[in-house]
Amino acid sequence: MISFQDKALVISLIKEATKAGARQSNACELLGISHRTFQRWLAKPFNKREDQRLYTPKVPINKLSEKERHKILAICNSPENGSLPPSQIVPMLADKGEYVASESTFYRVLRESDQLKHRGRSRTRKHKKPEGFVAKGPNQIWSWDISVLQQRMGIIVNV
Repeated sequence: MISFQDKALVISLIKEATKAGARQSNACELLGISHRTFQRWLAKPFNKREDQRLYTPKVPINKLSEKERHKILAICNSPENGSLPPSQIVPMLADKGEYVASESTFYRVLRESDQLKHRGRSRTRKHKKPEGFVAKGPNQIWSWDISVLQQRMGIIVNV
């Protein structure tokens, strides 16, 4: 965005340069605007007000209000839903005919309020990587092809 004063200054500088014999496109390029932008500025005379897009708040229309956030947290922290994840809470509410927010919104609100932890009574699940097999000598790891078993048993499999 360019302010009204800067736009007026650029137009006057380019007009002055063209009167002195410079090409309009070269003067525009020197000032860092495109030739087409300058032509558009001349075609549509701009008013004396500054561009208000610079000062308007950029808030999404569908942003949740604090009241809606508190309602989501109250639902998630209620005794009947306290141990359930949002993936189970939202369908239960839908069965009752109530829609508060989407499942992803429930997760986002819980994460922002630092409540997205394990919600059940059981212990949290441990993610363990399976241990790999490392052969450090001969005859330590044995493997075989199952197709050999099929041949020995007389089973013919058409692949």
